[in-house]
Amino acid sequence: MSDAFVAVEANGLSKSFGEVLALDAIDLRVEAGTVLGVLGPNGAGKTTAVRILTTALKPDAGTARVLGIDVVEDAPSVRRAIGLAGQFAAVDGNLTGRENLTLIGRLTHLPRAVVKARAAELLERFRLDEAADRPARTYSGGMRRRLDLAAALVHRPRVLFLDEPTTGLDPVSRTDLWNVVEDLVADGTTVLLTTQYLEEADRLADRIMVIDHGRAIAEGTASELKARLGATVVEFGMGEGDAAAAEDVLEALNLGSVERDRNTVSVTVPDGARTMLGALRALDDAGVIPVTAGVREPTLDDVFLALTGHAAQNGNHPDGGAE
Repeated sequence: MSDAFVAVEANGLSKSFGEVLALDAIDLRVEAGTVLGVLGPNGAGKTTAVRILTTALKPDAGTARVLGIDVVEDAPSVRRAIGLAGQFAAVDGNLTGRENLTLIGRLTHLPRAVVKARAAELLERFRLDEAADRPARTYSGGMRRRLDLAAALVHRPRVLFLDEPTTGLDPVSRTDLWNVVEDLVADGTTVLLTTQYLEEADRLADRIMVIDHGRAIAEGTASELKARLGATVVEFGMGEGDAAAAEDVLEALNLGSVERDRNTVSVTVPDGARTMLGALRALDDAGVIPVTAGVREPTLDDVFLALTGHAAQNGNHPDGGAE
């Protein structure tokens, strides 16, 4: 990283629940005004990390600071400086949208006049002004999630923690939330975003940390992570029962990293077009004929599969999947 101010920093962060090691000596850095995407499947340890960084949990080992403040030694100061929006909207369904934001403003000790103006500003910014005086229980899932994010911003936090904020949202609501996050970062907010959506990390994050089973297994920009796989991915769609045979043929050619996902077999290589021709000839000689064939750029899905051996949304954790 550069010499820019580090807004969030953790060193050797570890946490166990009984015999389950949820976090295993995680190090992370988030420069001010940037987005760190913490990418991993359910049970990887993402939420545990966020709960420690936001003072809800104490680590078993390691240290963490937010804006230079130790999260254990001065938890109240950390809480005053941050915003948090989790996987599930934490709004009161019996209060209106405006009342929810007003309540948060008073709890954070903002002056009444400031609270009123800030609530109105956020309701308009999140396109909730027309529903501002309806009970939140009448809101759609996307509206409740936007209200939850607005509540996290009432006191203008310099650092915002988003723990899988778009889980369960429809594509339109997800895109709306992405746009809001991009606007916040453009205004100087620092964001730590946990997600199991590779597209989300690719779009929003300046840097990405990949974690699996409590351990950090890779970090870099999206481009850097993709570059680890080679220039192109040659992909073959196989008929039922042929994928394993195709994998064996491609492995024998020693072309590069071969991955199989159900009926799709792919290999990452520096020269996709030339590799495809040779691979097709070898598959034909073996009597294993692809249904489809193509060459494409690597994605974060490819990176995650290569690093962990499983898809980003299908990971299992020793504790049964809990974070």
